[in-house]
Amino acid sequence: MGKRRIIVKQSAAQNIAAISLFIESKGMVATAEKFTDDIYDYFISLTDNLHSHRFCRDPKRSAAGYKCITYKRKYTIVFLETETKLLICEFIPSKLIHW
Repeated sequence: MGKRRIIVKQSAAQNIAAISLFIESKGMVATAEKFTDDIYDYFISLTDNLHSHRFCRDPKRSAAGYKCITYKRKYTIVFLETETKLLICEFIPSKLIHW
């Protein structure tokens, strides 16, 4: 009953930073920082070994073995899950997923 190691790919981190920068450009600096902190805290909450997540509904991502989870109904986190690590591959707006 341990925790898995979290690895965030550069593309996912860049997407999070871009969204945060957009929020910051609207004059909401504290909100942008809170958004980033909340996302990374959510990643930490996904590391529990007892919980396994479902495969993506997108056929291409599902065939590749990716698992998806939504974040605040606006964003989708795409990741690979093993017993020892959680590899966050994509952080994208949910509207951009078409299948």
